[in-house]
Amino acid sequence: LSSLKRFKDDVREVREGLECGIGIENFNDLKVGDRVESYRMEEVKRTLQPAVGGGVG
Repeated sequence: LSSLKRFKDDVREVREGLECGIGIENFNDLKVGDRVESYRMEEVKRTLQPAVGGGVG
């Protein structure tokens, strides 16, 4: 996502249900009926957990 606009203003977020415009970097072929899906990647630090049962076979 390269830009997000509400009317003519650049914005960081737009509340659910409000109209906005988006710019997608290196892509300009959106057509009526296209669906834009987004997700957020979140880095989670790995932790060591004790083994269930706690023993050797």
